Amino acid sequence: MELPAVTRPKPLVWTPERVKHWKRTGEKPGPVMVWTPQLTGEFLDFVMEDWLYELWHSFIFLGPRRGEMAALPWTEVSTDALWLRISQQIVEVAYKLYGEAPKADSVRTLSLSLESGDNLVSFRTKQDQKRQEWGTAYVESGRVWTHENGEELHPDWISRRFTRLVELSGLPPVRLHDLRHLAATLSLLAGHDIKVVQEKLGHSSRQITSDTYTSVLPEMMRAEAESVMAVVPRDTPFIVRTPLSIPETAWRNDIAVFFAHGARQSGDTWAVGAQAQPDSALLGMITLAGRGQDDAANAAVKWIRDHCTTNDLELVRVENFNDRYPEEQRSDFSLTRFTVARSESPGVDGWALPTGLPPAASRAARRAPNTRRKAA
Repeated sequence: MELPAVTRPKPLVWTPERVKHWKRTGEKPGPVMVWTPQLTGEFLDFVMEDWLYELWHSFIFLGPRRGEMAALPWTEVSTDALWLRISQQIVEVAYKLYGEAPKADSVRTLSLSLESGDNLVSFRTKQDQKRQEWGTAYVESGRVWTHENGEELHPDWISRRFTRLVELSGLPPVRLHDLRHLAATLSLLAGHDIKVVQEKLGHSSRQITSDTYTSVLPEMMRAEAESVMAVVPRDTPFIVRTPLSIPETAWRNDIAVFFAHGARQSGDTWAVGAQAQPDSALLGMITLAGRGQDDAANAAVKWIRDHCTTNDLELVRVENFNDRYPEEQRSDFSLTRFTVARSESPGVDGWALPTGLPPAASRAARRAPNTRRKAA
């Protein structure tokens, strides 16, 4: 008997447009939905006082399966070395629980962040307090995640509890299993390789991870577009009206961030001004003849890149925010953010000299750096 092929549903991100549609109609755009980082933070803030806050935090940042979390014992956790080992899981069949070992590829050790480690310490402290309150009625299950009386959690109960919390928060709906997609997407957004994500989620191959869990956040798409725009030079002629000058107050630890805001003056004439804040003084201005906001943004990139080259600065990042304007305004405005770093090279003063130099030359070489420093 040959069954038809099944296509995995592609995870979709709760963009502002999809959230508005959901609020208006109650319809989900797809069966598998993923929160943006902002929505994720709102959920964590909402469940901060929930008994299982640390569990929801672990689902979001570690991406385990619910059966793996339900089965996790304290013996497989080290809050000092910051790791936990997934070596067993609880499977639910007709609401009855069965313990079994996960597939070989799913047995894995997860590294914990300092925050995740602190969360586990906090939850163990809460368990100790409940153990004293319940006395002999407390159930010693040995599990990490339990009810307040120590009883182990049923995987289906975890899902229902999570669904209820999402409803109470007023956020667009996601399933508990969708948090695995979220954990993978956040890891990719942070710049980790797909192989790292594969091992984190316990997949047998990176192909499964790539096909299933690489839902693309708007931030990732924007970063890709920005990086492409930054590395491909465009010849958009412009005239410097006011030379760019980055004041000392704009630098923070040798990093300066500012915007280039373009506006159509008349016809094809554009003016682009660099500013640290919307209402701050101009750091510089150029004008150009351009067909639209892309030409204005490309001219701004060329302007800032030339300035960095001339002044021994490094253009670290270019971010295009043209899509932030309403559709009807995009033909008349552009907005680009630049991150610039000071790129002074370290000197060689004070380093050991090659062996074999005569003592006089060695002494003279040792004195030379001091002389230069005094002159400077």
